[in-house]
Amino acid sequence: MKFHDIATRGDLVAGLTLAAIGIPEQMATAQLAGLAPAIGLVAFVMATIGFAAVGYRRVISVGADSTIAPILAASLALVATVGSPAYSVLASIVAVSVGLVLILCGRLGLGWIADLFSIPVTTGFLTGVAVHIILLQLPVLLGLPVEHGSILHRVAELANDVGKTNIYAAVAGIAVLAIAMATEFWNKRIPGALVGLLTASVGIAFLGARAHGVAVIGEVQLQIPAFAMPSLGFEASEQLLLLVLVVPIVIMLQTAATMRSFAAESSLSDISRSFVGVGAANLVAGFGGSFPVNASPPRTAVMTETGATSQATSIVAALIAVALAFFGGELLGRVPTAALAGLLLFVAIRIVRVQVMISVFQQTRSEFLLIIGTVFAIILLPLPTGIGVGIVLSLLHGMWTASRAAIVEFVRLPGTSVWWAPTRAQKGEKLEGVMVLAYQAPLSFLNAFEFRRGVESAISNAARPIRVVVLEANGIAEIDYTAAQTLIGLIDWCRVAKISLAIARLESLRAQAALERFHVLERLGRDRVFLTVEDAVQ
Repeated sequence: MKFHDIATRGDLVAGLTLAAIGIPEQMATAQLAGLAPAIGLVAFVMATIGFAAVGYRRVISVGADSTIAPILAASLALVATVGSPAYSVLASIVAVSVGLVLILCGRLGLGWIADLFSIPVTTGFLTGVAVHIILLQLPVLLGLPVEHGSILHRVAELANDVGKTNIYAAVAGIAVLAIAMATEFWNKRIPGALVGLLTASVGIAFLGARAHGVAVIGEVQLQIPAFAMPSLGFEASEQLLLLVLVVPIVIMLQTAATMRSFAAESSLSDISRSFVGVGAANLVAGFGGSFPVNASPPRTAVMTETGATSQATSIVAALIAVALAFFGGELLGRVPTAALAGLLLFVAIRIVRVQVMISVFQQTRSEFLLIIGTVFAIILLPLPTGIGVGIVLSLLHGMWTASRAAIVEFVRLPGTSVWWAPTRAQKGEKLEGVMVLAYQAPLSFLNAFEFRRGVESAISNAARPIRVVVLEANGIAEIDYTAAQTLIGLIDWCRVAKISLAIARLESLRAQAALERFHVLERLGRDRVFLTVEDAVQ
């Protein structure tokens, strides 16, 4: 099938819009990663080729990404000089390695890895990354030397050098930022980034500001990469390994978010197949001499809003990028680096989810602390370490939530056979000698012992002698080995206390299989499992 057979008119129009919005962003993102802006065009073209070849989802834009670029820059700057051939080669090696990891994860169906970050932790992560982008690009926007190292070091150097600001560079960068923000507010389909870069470039040329020390990106040239593996010590190899472990997690997180936002279906299998597509994009990008790439929610939004129906949209945009690089390289070279910095500041502002933070603060202060903790971890620690802290915080919060479930005593609604948790409006009734207890969480090692203590305490503290205990198990979706052994211990405890124990409404097939597999039913008795609480009571 030929390209013109699959590309609709909507794809062509969407491709032109995507190119106008995406090409400046790709160049700016390469600058953020510590690479030449032309490498951003290579990343976009190569990623499009790789994803179009095997990508499961047709309408997704893949390319250089401002979320992973600062992670790459912060880590590679520790093992190679920014801008050196060794730095570029290591970036490409990371891309290839990340691609292999993503393909492996996709083939193994590991889409659930994307759920390691909760929404508050993701919000804190993006805010922390935004701070890194701002601190990396502010010196460029002001025409000052770019410093590397810790956040505190960069802030201190920026404060010392701010008096040396190049006013021409600052005006160019601020103009791009203002134009991008204004067009985003007015109409997102307007390529504000392109308009801003053109305005800044024309203004700099008109004012002759290059004579006043305003740096430009230089002529854009696409070259065949020359791979020469630099020698690496143990610490450098350890840093690269950490990158290869951390960057795929961030990519999977964002790819899953893109899928869920713009795909009608977003099952784990769908997401896993998209990992394979983005993995292929990274492989091709790496072998093409660029750096790790990612699925982009903003660019994907542009595609869907402008009528894209297939990956032909990205191919059109990639062809425009190639043509621009070959025939408009001199024109692109006149773009001030401060203008790209202004564009990146716009990107940084855009990824901060202010509304989410306000909502979380208003509704759950404990989860708002997750946002704050993740932000500080990302800002104050090395970026890969900060991301690891974010994952740990997310998992710890999940464990804490799972362990908070408590035993609830159910009552029977008057005149019915329905057993329900008592409320202020509906007190319900209790039967003499009968206690119905519910536990509304999966049973695992996290809460098994607390579960047993809760049941025993409820029975022991009851105001009336208890002869029958029914465990209402509708909320128990899973039972692991530790929980099964705890259940067996509870059965034996009830037997010694001459209490008849039964289980009702265990609807989860996985939990039913666990009771069988761990021999809980043998100890309880198969005739002690009921479909309803009322059946068990009767």
